Amino acid sequence: MEIVLMVTSILLIVVVLLQSDKSESASNILMGGNTELFAQRKERGFELFISRFTMVLGIVFFLICVIMSLI
Repeated sequence: MEIVLMVTSILLIVVVLLQSDKSESASNILMGGNTELFAQRKERGFELFISRFTMVLGIVFFLICVIMSLI
């Protein structure tokens, strides 16, 4: 079970790093620039797949941790 948890956590880290940056630039956020940070951006194609895959991996990671704590 520990091996499955390790593989899941490594995959989760890689998938999170593959996601596209939602904000245009961090300096505009910190300096109060007028960027459309909360604009509705529709995810399509690969971005949608990565987003959903991240959610599934997060749920699997959580469930494995809960199961391992009960055993």
